[in-house]
Amino acid sequence: MTVTDGNPLTSTEARPGNEELVVRATALIPLLRKNAAATEAQGHLMEESLAAVEAAGLLRLLVPARVGGYQSDIRTAMRVGVELGRGDGSTAWCASLMYFGSWGISLFPDRVRNEVWGRSPDARFCGVFTPTSTSRYTEGGLIVTGRWAFASGCELAQWAGLAVPIVNADGEQVDVGMGLAPMSDLAIDKTWNVVGMKGTGSNTLVADEIFIPDYRIMSVTKAMRGEYPIEHFDEPLYRAAFTPVLLLVLTCAQVGMAKHALELVKASLGKGRGISYTFYEQSNLAPSTHLQIAGAAQLIDTAELHMMRSATVIDEAANAGVELDYETRCRVRADISTIVLRCREAVDLLLNVQGAGSFAEANPLQRVWRDLETAGRHAAVNPAIGYEVYGRATLGITEQVTDMI
Repeated sequence: MTVTDGNPLTSTEARPGNEELVVRATALIPLLRKNAAATEAQGHLMEESLAAVEAAGLLRLLVPARVGGYQSDIRTAMRVGVELGRGDGSTAWCASLMYFGSWGISLFPDRVRNEVWGRSPDARFCGVFTPTSTSRYTEGGLIVTGRWAFASGCELAQWAGLAVPIVNADGEQVDVGMGLAPMSDLAIDKTWNVVGMKGTGSNTLVADEIFIPDYRIMSVTKAMRGEYPIEHFDEPLYRAAFTPVLLLVLTCAQVGMAKHALELVKASLGKGRGISYTFYEQSNLAPSTHLQIAGAAQLIDTAELHMMRSATVIDEAANAGVELDYETRCRVRADISTIVLRCREAVDLLLNVQGAGSFAEANPLQRVWRDLETAGRHAAVNPAIGYEVYGRATLGITEQVTDMI
């Protein structure tokens, strides 16, 4: 990126097309696969991997053009996440959360945009949506103390989005907000001791009496209603439906991981290996192999089709300047459930094809399996809840089980 006087607004770089952005992500797959084991071993992203994502311009994918970003669309962002997921699940998870985090920051007024991206459109974000903190009113903002678990990518982030209670001068909570704080204000408690998605470094952020100014706090309640504090109304991307976007992002890495698993098993079948305790000397000639490979491929296609359907309706509503209707938002929750379940089912079939050898520590398939099983249990994409939400909507029941719709 070429800039003048350190100001991204003077960039002379032409915005790459959507297909080019996907191609750039695909080109990173060999590096991400090479670093996957090391990423897992160290328990957080490797700087080399994230730097490559940044160098490809992918962190600015959803950053406003006004501050040097590419201001693409949700469909492209999801496709990029899938390609990164084909490389490494942990890196894809964190990178996609970072560039979708930039979409969330783009909903703030220009003062915040310029503070975050004033020198570079490649700022790195992490965030936690659960308000596990306390706030105290002070003139011009809030004094916040708290702990926020599962902040993926926090060790290489520069800014953190923190869910905080908004209180008035009497100490009464009047809202829930998303406060933006520099990572220099926070500590990291290394609590991420897990068997899957180990490389995400989803540790706990800790704040002790930090000040977050009012202008860096956005009402989550209003955002869920599509009321954003934006100052420009010629940027359709930043009219996209808040909750559907923030939940759908959790699926792109999972689709990519399932695709990686299929690639791994197909490659192993070309080595002439037989099926133990059978007369098949080449497993790739067995009908049982054909059926399971086809079944897995179809499940992955189903997951990706649902993912892209949701991304498409989000983009179309934003471009038309209309609110995504209630039933469609509920259907997005169901689509997310379908994506998560079909990816896990696909990998289960692929493990059957490759057999017990899938679980050898040297086999990358076992890491993909562990990562996918962990990512698919994120509380925000609980499949049963997603289907319950959609079921209620299709039956005309307006009382819901969650406000995350």
